[in-house]
Amino acid sequence: MSRWDDAFLGSLVADALAMPVHWYYDRKALRRDYGTVDRYLAPRNPHPDSILWRSRYTPPNPRGAILREQAAYWGRRDVHYHQFLVAGENTLNLRLACEVYRVVRHFGGYDADAWLGHYITCMLTPGWHGDTYVEECHRGFFTHYAHGRPPRECGVEDGHIGGLAQVPALLAALPPTDLLDRSSIVAEHVRLTHRHHEVIRAAETLVRILHAIAGGTHLKDAIEREGEGWFSAHQAQAWTRLTDDIVVGEELSPACYIGDAFPAALYIAWKYAEDFSAGVEANAMVGGDNCHRGAVVGALLGAANGVPKRWLANLLSLEVLGAGS
Repeated sequence: MSRWDDAFLGSLVADALAMPVHWYYDRKALRRDYGTVDRYLAPRNPHPDSILWRSRYTPPNPRGAILREQAAYWGRRDVHYHQFLVAGENTLNLRLACEVYRVVRHFGGYDADAWLGHYITCMLTPGWHGDTYVEECHRGFFTHYAHGRPPRECGVEDGHIGGLAQVPALLAALPPTDLLDRSSIVAEHVRLTHRHHEVIRAAETLVRILHAIAGGTHLKDAIEREGEGWFSAHQAQAWTRLTDDIVVGEELSPACYIGDAFPAALYIAWKYAEDFSAGVEANAMVGGDNCHRGAVVGALLGAANGVPKRWLANLLSLEVLGAGS
């Protein structure tokens, strides 16, 4: 198994681990409801920090009907974003990451049009996934698609770290190639849903860091060398004197916006550079957008250390990946 494969598996593990405590901002409530998140757990209602009741999405026509049976839960208070998922299951963006992996492996390389066709089919298939929450990028994409835009022109300027969730899967699926090709393909793919220059820049930075790790560079060195503009070793060293929930909570926002979320992911991976389990657990416990931030943390720690077998035993996406293409 290559370091690229370990990065992909690490992203799946970190997302599935964080899933039940996704978007908890009250860390006392997180600990009260779930204790220490050091194993896969099932989500449950009520979710005290859920703002799903404030979310709305009305498809213009059937070409935009991506909520389907989950639409009944939008606008309600206390609903868990992932209420119907089970322990060890991945959220929608990482479920899609598995499909990216399968499609690229099937075609022997990346084809944006092939991916878009598959993405649209999956999202419009009733019951394809059981996730209640569907991110803004998908809602925007399918609003444009429903209005007749070509799929390549349906992406929106979404500035969230969820735009990086499929990057480790794509890198693992690609045939051997150089850094320039990997970076170009990843930028093309991310741009299909996230036309935000900072998300693209973060994606390209993540590719460089993972490429350095795959070449044998230590994780800390890779982040320090390739994370320029996102990461400061001097600042990170100072932050180690603080608890994680102060760093990702007061120094950096635990929310989904790329400007803080990507540096937070790099910091957690840097701090726990030699301990995959400690890093993904720390990421889950600081709450916020820990699923999509976790996709980055898990990928970096997985590439650097491999993924301990105990995390793979009940990771349900392995069944999806084993289902062929």
